[in-house]
Amino acid sequence: MKLKDAKQEFIAELKGHPKTKKLTFLEGVAMLVGTNIGIGILSIANTAKGAGFFPLLFWLIVGGILSTITMLYIAEATLRTKAHLQLTGLSVRYIGPVAKYLMFISVAVTAIGALIAYEAAAGRIINKIFDIPEKWGSILFFIPASGVLWLGLKAIGRGEKQIIGIMFGILVALVIATFFKAELNFSNALEMHWDLVAILPIFNTVVFVYSSQYIVPEMARGFSHKPEMLPKAIVLGNFITFALLALVPLSAIVLEGLRNISDVVTISWGKAIGDWAFLIANLFGLFAVLTSYWGLGGMFVTNIADQINKDADNNLTLRFVILLFVAVPPLAIVLLQLIDSIDQALYWPGVVGALILSFFPILILQNARKNGDHEATWVCPPILTNWGAKITIILVYLFATLFSIAAKYGFLDKVISMLGM
Repeated sequence: MKLKDAKQEFIAELKGHPKTKKLTFLEGVAMLVGTNIGIGILSIANTAKGAGFFPLLFWLIVGGILSTITMLYIAEATLRTKAHLQLTGLSVRYIGPVAKYLMFISVAVTAIGALIAYEAAAGRIINKIFDIPEKWGSILFFIPASGVLWLGLKAIGRGEKQIIGIMFGILVALVIATFFKAELNFSNALEMHWDLVAILPIFNTVVFVYSSQYIVPEMARGFSHKPEMLPKAIVLGNFITFALLALVPLSAIVLEGLRNISDVVTISWGKAIGDWAFLIANLFGLFAVLTSYWGLGGMFVTNIADQINKDADNNLTLRFVILLFVAVPPLAIVLLQLIDSIDQALYWPGVVGALILSFFPILILQNARKNGDHEATWVCPPILTNWGAKITIILVYLFATLFSIAAKYGFLDKVISMLGM
């Protein structure tokens, strides 16, 4: 882009010019991948520490398939709706007023928990790279992250597209370097502990990682000029997400072993490869956190605007006020050290997300087909919308979540002991 064009684009963003809100196909895919892989790709290896790589791979496959299906449900419902509604608005439109509050609670819990984890992880990474206090690292991350979030959808899409390209290059270099290390031990990937207390909680982290259902309406808004690109971007974005989420933990585990994985995987993974890799691995980690911050943060800003029936896209003053409520409290929680770990920040967003997202997309699609404003330009294939698929989604999300809660608080262990398993 020429300097003159870049200047005009920046000014248009500041003015909230509607012409800047269109997304290209690659920007949409990057927005989805960037939102998905942030803190999840950094923490998911540590989540699997007590179970092993293959239980993690199992949940990544199951969660990826079910998440993609529910996202396609929301995509079709969005394409049947004239107004550009967020997931909360779609819930009200097609389920009822009570759904508005339940969905907003789900959005808020997911976004706040995620932003807390992003700030904490960024502070830890910057501390390791530059040897400055973690609190200052979180503040340094907060400034550019919240700045782009303030500028809006197009700035987020363009920023994520550029950063995803850099991240892909870094990831390729790290994976290649990993498989050339003499200390590589593939038997580490085969180490498994079939302990339900360790295996089941992985599901909630996986649900959180694939929590991009919330940004499907945001993507639809960006694809309003070419709505047929929306389902294609969802499928491709989730496939890329799965590949990255499987490859990074596998590389770290075969090199380090399960017991040596750190809570932010790039810290231990980069150190195990070498000094040069330590720097670029943690730059990858920062970029991953940054793209997710923009995706989920932008979704939360728009949902709050919908709740108060205001347009935050074309009013940067209003967007700034909303941003204070979205971005400042998570930073304060991190600075005051009110959470013990990144996993703790991610657990309940995964639980709440699983419970809501198991039912709502099904109901939204069902009623959108009956009461939508017009025919959709794309329709989910029947194999994805039959009752077998819907019941499977509900049962997997519901039972895995309930068992995960039981495992976290020690009830599952007691039940297993009573049954002699």
